[in-house]
Amino acid sequence: MTRLLIVEDNRQIAQGLRRNFELEGYEVTIAPDGEDGVRRAGEWRPEVAILDLMLPRLDGFQVLQSIRARGLSMPVLVLSARGGEAEKVRALRSGADDYVVKPFGLLELLARVEALLRRPANGLDPARGALGERYRFGAIEVRPATRTITRDDQPILLRPREFDLLVALLRANGAVLSRRDLLDQVWRYDRSTVTRTVDSHVAALRSKLETDPESPRHILTAWKAGYRLVTTPVEPPGSRASREQSLREIVAQELEDTDDRRAKAAVREPRLDD
Repeated sequence: MTRLLIVEDNRQIAQGLRRNFELEGYEVTIAPDGEDGVRRAGEWRPEVAILDLMLPRLDGFQVLQSIRARGLSMPVLVLSARGGEAEKVRALRSGADDYVVKPFGLLELLARVEALLRRPANGLDPARGALGERYRFGAIEVRPATRTITRDDQPILLRPREFDLLVALLRANGAVLSRRDLLDQVWRYDRSTVTRTVDSHVAALRSKLETDPESPRHILTAWKAGYRLVTTPVEPPGSRASREQSLREIVAQELEDTDDRRAKAAVREPRLDD
């Protein structure tokens, strides 16, 4: 049976989804909040997940980033009442594979989940087995199973930690990983450890893989957040495409911030000590 994880705090919606998917032959488990969703994703290893955005403890965006940071590559369909373009873009950039707005049609939702399951696995979840798996960005090709990396079919030599760091960034599917996330995944450090080891290894990767290490187009810094790897190159600063992209991001961020404030105001409850 196909394992489906539903992360939804509305009990009525969650149980309704559970009944309908079980009738279709799925094995379903429900997580009522974001923290439980991350835990169940890691322990139960579902083959597909349905995720709400407005969740207690961790919101849906944080859930997406957490499971991708842990190398979990199951397809995730976001099911949310928030239907703005900014939310959709943010969710997809955080690691979602599809987005459906509430209210929704059950038949369409079933079909979208089926379509996600037909896609070839492209993550590095060990439970899936990934012998033929490979990644490409620019002229670079990475094969994690054989620990090989080439540029235009010519081998590139990386140190073991550099290769592990590169794979961790690839596994995140464009999502930002903090330094502590990377230390935990690559070096297995205690999360309280503070070190600049990640920065020096990122610099080494850029020097070996980027055409211009001083203006990287794939291995990017997220200011005050960490690092991410994008397979589609980022235009150099100052170019027309870069200026247009920056404007789009500013507009999207403004809409996103406005919608977030409205959503928080709508669900805010009075505190006992107010």
